[in-house]
Amino acid sequence: MSTQSLMLPFDDGRIERYTVRNAPLEIPATRIGATDSAGAGKTAGVGKPGPVFNRVAYAAAHVVTDPLANIDPALDVAIDWERTLAFRHYLWDLGFGVAEAMDTAQRGMGLRWTHARELIRHSLEAAQGRPGALIACGAGTDHLEPGPDVTIDDVIRAYEEQVEAIESLGGQIILMASRALAQAARGPEDYARVYGHILGQVRQPVILHWLGEMFDPALEGYWGGGDHDRAMDVCLNIIEAHTDKIDGIKISLLSSDKEIAMRRRLPASVKMYTGDDFNYAELIAGDEAGYSHALLGIFDAIAPAAAAALADLGNGDVAAFHRILAPTVPLSRHIFKSPTRFYKTGVVFLAYLNGLQDHFQMVGGQQSARSLPHFAELFRLADTARVLRDPELAATRMRALLTVGGVAQ
Repeated sequence: MSTQSLMLPFDDGRIERYTVRNAPLEIPATRIGATDSAGAGKTAGVGKPGPVFNRVAYAAAHVVTDPLANIDPALDVAIDWERTLAFRHYLWDLGFGVAEAMDTAQRGMGLRWTHARELIRHSLEAAQGRPGALIACGAGTDHLEPGPDVTIDDVIRAYEEQVEAIESLGGQIILMASRALAQAARGPEDYARVYGHILGQVRQPVILHWLGEMFDPALEGYWGGGDHDRAMDVCLNIIEAHTDKIDGIKISLLSSDKEIAMRRRLPASVKMYTGDDFNYAELIAGDEAGYSHALLGIFDAIAPAAAAALADLGNGDVAAFHRILAPTVPLSRHIFKSPTRFYKTGVVFLAYLNGLQDHFQMVGGQQSARSLPHFAELFRLADTARVLRDPELAATRMRALLTVGGVAQ
């Protein structure tokens, strides 16, 4: 029997034999830069130039937990720094910028500010050894517990603390949405006050982040504008008032129409960074009126394919760009399916299948957030997208998970 054959469950309870159908996507090193063949296990290739993209492309990177640390994973965090930083070098080798300490790194879902600050410090130090390495870091208010007694001034001070911590290390800011602000604000004027105050102090232009409620239910009603269209008006007014302090905005609303509508209204100097893990290919390719740059969690999971596609786009081969990315979209939509906030589980699982880490354990025990049928469908879609780097290894690891879960092999 093939070593790439295994019994996979379906949503309806069926269990059927599946054999990997596709070879990994062949990506010549000349198109994506020099990446260590061992993947993220080493930091080879440091300082070597990656591909040339005509879009700014950040991958929001996950963290690798230490599975041997003697902690209660529901209460504490132990990070495997070697593997976590090696994964960032892997992304830089492929030509991506690293969006650090974002929700992909389980920020606000197990990774607290104390850990995020250490992660940011380590990553910025790693980037200093790589000429041209692009990195931006999430600053939020997650050390401030939302509650009825939290004031707008409390939110401002919390933002100031994190912004100062990152800027003191030389980092660029991604200004993350605030759960505390979402609860404390009484209307658009409170958002204008908070963002105006912080943007008036930052040392270099920031990337704003509008994270939709499908990613974080606590952010429903953000910008104080009611529905998304009115919220967009509020956000655009803030951007127009502080254009010189804003590099761009990442929106994660899983709606190409809303992103395009906002993109067309942005000041010319402000970039749109797509955070749409459902429609990224069409949004990055763009239309007659413009295009989106990228700041995506799915790029963590499909990095080599995304790098090859972006290199083709940079070379003017739009057809090749779509040919590579089109099969990855169903995979991404599955990983980010509702409840979307658990997408990190799929991202880390694919890193495990691909040998980019040696275990499938996560901060806060989030490896349990998806079902065995979900993982099985992820495996099938990853095969279709040709993003299983070593199909035999992936099948072996998938079989082990299924066996533990009671699916006989």
